[in-house]
Amino acid sequence: MTDNRAELYRMIPAVDRLLDSPGIKDIAESYPRTLILRAINEILSETRKGIEKGDISKDSNAIDPENIVSRIVKRLEHLSRPSLRNVINATGVVLHTNLGRSILAERVIKRLIDVSSGYSNLEYDLERGKRGSRYTHVEGILKELTSAEAAMVVNNNAAAVLITLETLAKEREVIVSRGELVEIGGSFRIPDVMKKSGAKMIEVGTTNKTHLNDYEGAITNETAAILKVHKSNFQIIGFHEEVKRSMLVELGRKYNIPVIEDLGSGSFIDLSKYGYQWEPTVQQVVNEGMDIVTFSGDKLLGGPQAGIIIGKKELVEKIRKNQLNRALRIDKLTLAALEETLNIYRDEQKAIETIPTLSMICRSYESLKSKAGRLYRMILVKDGGSFRVDMINGTSKIGGGALPLLELPTRLIRLNPDKMSAHDISEALKSCTPPIIVRVEQESVLLDVRTIQEKELKTVAACINNLNKTGA
Repeated sequence: MTDNRAELYRMIPAVDRLLDSPGIKDIAESYPRTLILRAINEILSETRKGIEKGDISKDSNAIDPENIVSRIVKRLEHLSRPSLRNVINATGVVLHTNLGRSILAERVIKRLIDVSSGYSNLEYDLERGKRGSRYTHVEGILKELTSAEAAMVVNNNAAAVLITLETLAKEREVIVSRGELVEIGGSFRIPDVMKKSGAKMIEVGTTNKTHLNDYEGAITNETAAILKVHKSNFQIIGFHEEVKRSMLVELGRKYNIPVIEDLGSGSFIDLSKYGYQWEPTVQQVVNEGMDIVTFSGDKLLGGPQAGIIIGKKELVEKIRKNQLNRALRIDKLTLAALEETLNIYRDEQKAIETIPTLSMICRSYESLKSKAGRLYRMILVKDGGSFRVDMINGTSKIGGGALPLLELPTRLIRLNPDKMSAHDISEALKSCTPPIIVRVEQESVLLDVRTIQEKELKTVAACINNLNKTGA
């Protein structure tokens, strides 16, 4: 170690001195002492490493006490900031898995506050005055909305498929078409979920074509169920064929084998009535005779993350009694959010208007054009700053594995690089409070107003204005 480095090390202020400095004393009541000490130790450690590497010299202000205190305060702000934070979704992907999928309706949020601020009858039967079941809070309305005989809920749809197969087909065979062996979010694959359940997967047909006789030819004394997986996150185009539900149901009845469908992002509303491609609703699938249907609560349904299981009472009761159910059950907040979301579906028009997922999907191009115009007018500098700003037409995506080929016409705010690159603009927008998540295409930054909430427009405009003015 050179004498110069030794001198620099001696110039680093001691922890006690920093704790007594005005800059730290001013914020001492705002942070726990343990967090303040952590921030001090981290900054001092980084300073020592800088000296060791030769990055800090005697003339540098890096070891100046005021500079160190300033860095400590910034570090405290960073350390105390929640990891899970609100962001503004300007990508145009409505069900953005990385950004939390569905936004809950306002009345659902109010219900959550009400339930979480006190005790509740989660597992208490108020009429009988004894222990009850948490599933009763949503089973009744799920039966009402879908015409199913019984219903229950677990923590997500992968769990719903897992517990269904583990209950009905453990150590036995389940027949599934090769064309339906999908991979869902996070690299979870149907074959892997089935393996984890203890069921033996029997593949039939080919990737693009599966016939009824393929299913029937695979039935043995070891067959426990037929599984149909709705291809909600991809589509096969061209020369393909799959067996209708009604035919699978008839085959299941013939051999006394339950037919299960993993519907994925199940919907209660026929979106074809609103100009989009037809997708089977949960009600339609139940009416076609499926014995068990599983689907997500936080995709097209627009509620909290949950895996919903509906179907024949005898089978649902077996699943409910599975000991695995305790590990997969949902908590009171999810139940409250799901129940209130389902209540909204009693009025389809109200669901379209008040459930954010449906509202964003069904919003017209004209209303989006008007919304984009409002945001554009809030942006003060259109040219001559760090980037140029204009408006263009574009398309949005539903996301979440739902309707993958559907493109929704939308209006975009485009930031064209000038003094800043598209990457730098994108990164700077992520540094805003709250962070703004955009998409970058053809060296331009695009903000899709479909997924920007009305209350967020001023925040987005302010961040763009500041960035275009300062370039940082």
